[in-house]
Amino acid sequence: MSNSSSSISQFLLLPFADTWELQLLHFCLSLGIYLAALLGNGLIIITIACDHHLHTPMYFFLLNLSLNDLGCIPSTVPKSMVNSLWDTRAISYTGCVAQLFSFVFLMTTEYYLLTVMAYDRLSTLYIAICHPLHYETLLGSRACVHMAAAAWASGFLNAVLHTASTFSLHLCHGNALDQFFCEIPQILKLSCSDAYLRETGLIVVGVCLFFGCFVFIVVSYVQIFRAVLRIPSQQGRHKAFSTCLPHLAVVSLFLSTAVFAYLKPPSISSLVLDLVLSFLYSVFPPALNPLIYSMRNQELKDAIWKLMNGCFYL
Repeated sequence: MSNSSSSISQFLLLPFADTWELQLLHFCLSLGIYLAALLGNGLIIITIACDHHLHTPMYFFLLNLSLNDLGCIPSTVPKSMVNSLWDTRAISYTGCVAQLFSFVFLMTTEYYLLTVMAYDRLSTLYIAICHPLHYETLLGSRACVHMAAAAWASGFLNAVLHTASTFSLHLCHGNALDQFFCEIPQILKLSCSDAYLRETGLIVVGVCLFFGCFVFIVVSYVQIFRAVLRIPSQQGRHKAFSTCLPHLAVVSLFLSTAVFAYLKPPSISSLVLDLVLSFLYSVFPPALNPLIYSMRNQELKDAIWKLMNGCFYL
């Protein structure tokens, strides 16, 4: 094989199991999670779009998050399911490029949307309490659209830069990836040139942006809790917490699985653990987000039941 990524026609992904029975089990479990994620996120999107009572900034950003989650699982899970069903490991070079681009795009956008949603929660509770007359002017429909568009555009730009940089590398260490989908760190392991330093530089910039967003989310929630504790009635505090806790749970799930997957101590690293962790941070957040939001948000639950009853009695 020559020292060029263009000479590689396919990559070999890491299988979840070595036996046909376990591969079939993986296929069935993945199919269940896949369908649940599509159903849950699709239901939230349709409910928010159809119920005019939910046409508020909070639900506008939730709709964008559900749209993003609707694409997250299809970017990685279907190929893994097909490989398990047909007992193969191969993914084409073009398929790997597309998979890496879509994964980076959607995961980056997810994080930026969660950051914007933290700002929305802060604005709703803090600004509405302290400066209620200014809330609509600060978070009008145009501002919401601009913030959501910025999140999507930033994710797209980040994906373009990382994908172009990663697949411009010279690869000479085979084509086997120790992951069930195409991931940047695994492809960098195949590089045989110093050009990987360029991609490493992009990763460092990304980590800085990641940390900046994390600090913003933490500061936002400190301000949110301070604002909630200033609400005089216990019922008001309970309602305020019920709107914030789902977002906090989603952020915690997303960050904890991703951070542990990439920053775990080398002493506990293994192929099996890496595979499980990557499955958790790439599949579970998009699948569980609809459940978390619908369980804690009574207004959304009522709207979903209203929509389902309306469809049932048609």
